[in-house]
Formats: sequence, structure tokens, C-alpha cells
Amino acid sequence: MSIIFLTQELENMENPKRENRERVANIVLENKKLIRYLVSITFDVDNKVSIKAAWILEWICTHHQLEYILPHLDEFTRKIELLKFDSAIRPCAKICEHLANAYFSNKDNKVKEKLTAQHINSIIETGFDWLITPQKIAVRAYTMTTLYLFGLKKSWIHPELKHLIETKIIHESKGCKARGKHILYLIEKHQKTTL
Repeated sequence: MSIIFLTQELENMENPKRENRERVANIVLENKKLIRYLVSITFDVDNKVSIKAAWILEWICTHHQLEYILPHLDEFTRKIELLKFDSAIRPCAKICEHLANAYFSNKDNKVKEKLTAQHINSIIETGFDWLITPQKIAVRAYTMTTLYLFGLKKSWIHPELKHLIETKIIHESKGCKARGKHILYLIEKHQKTTL
């Protein structure tokens, strides 16, 4: 199984329907070395097949195990800022949210061991870039949650995030407004418990 084989499988996907994503994800999971290629293709940012690779990577992280991305965290966090296509940014923003949720989970997990300060800083930096540039609602929603969670560890994040939500995001779509209000509520609640 090679990167050429995987690229062909991705190119043959007509659309992101559940059965298509599941079929290609299963091919990757049956041949685990393909995960490395999947990450590489995701960050071949000028190639539209990168969108389909991002769909599959997110499918695997969401429906199977987040641990499959862990050996590739260096590449993932170093390159997420390079993504260009909206349809590739959305699944990667969701993976970032999964990583943040796992990192702050009450249960022990491998994300807590593998996610380094450098990885976290890259996710935070890219997240703020996603919030100040034109992005789809889902990207903003996942990113606000990710930044809120990392703000539990880094005190400077919540004031910055709060400012962005109040001055920009809350004036956008209904979906952004709803998630923004929820995140503002969580920030306020957290501030009260740390006083």
C-alpha cells in the first residue's frame, strides 16, 4: 500500500457522504502505515485531494481513535497554519478541538502524554488566526472551544478570546453568536472560580 494507492482512493471519493468516508477510513485503518500518507496528503495544501484526506483524518479521529494522530502531532501542528481550503480547515479545526478535549479530560489518555507545549502553542496560534480571518461557522465554533480549553492553562487566552468574541464573532451568524455566548459564559464562570 502506497501513497499513490491512497491518493487514488481519495480521488475516487465522489463526495463526503458517510459511506464514502467510512470506506476510505477502513482502508487506512486496515493498513496503518497509510495514516502517515494521509497526514502528508492533508498538508499538500495546493492539491484539492488534500480536502478529502482531511475528511478521512477527521473521520478516523472522531469515529475510531484520536490516538492515530499522535505519532504525527509534530507535522499536524506545524502545518495546520498552512491550510488554504475551507473544506480542509474545518476537519482539522475539529481535530484540534478533540485534542483539547482529550487533554483536559478527567480520564487518563495518551494525548496528555504526547501533546507538548510546542504543539499546544501551534494550535493556539493557528486558532487565533482562524478567528480573525474569514472562516466558516464550524471552524469558528470548534476553535472557540479549543481556545477556551487551552485558556484554562494559559491565562492570557481568555481575555483575548473574550475580546474577539465580543467585538467580532458575536456580530456574525446565529451559529457563531450562540457558540460565542456559550464560551463567554464559560469564561465568566471560570473567572469566578479562580478569584
